[in-house]
Amino acid sequence: MLGWIACGPVSDRCVYAGVVEHSVYVHLDARGRGVGRTLLDALIASTEAAGIWTIQSGIFPENTASLALHATCGFRTVGTRRRVGRHHGAWRDVVLIERRSPTIT
Repeated sequence: MLGWIACGPVSDRCVYAGVVEHSVYVHLDARGRGVGRTLLDALIASTEAAGIWTIQSGIFPENTASLALHATCGFRTVGTRRRVGRHHGAWRDVVLIERRSPTIT
């Protein structure tokens, strides 16, 4: 497996029916070969076809490759959430990103 992508609803409330949070992972050996871009492009196409208007995620600030990839796919940085996650026993900042569909109004 070269990588995977998944998304799920951010809330059960009907007002957020068009908002999902996603995760994308690319195997270390496959990085830099377009796998992440292919996965994100497919996710964007499928979520727009399903009427999803916002895709969001949180990324560690030092993951500059993922932040750059998402920016090329139309994601913007909303802000940084301080010490919101715990990873390997340490509190971590997380950069919140989102992509608003330009076709769903």
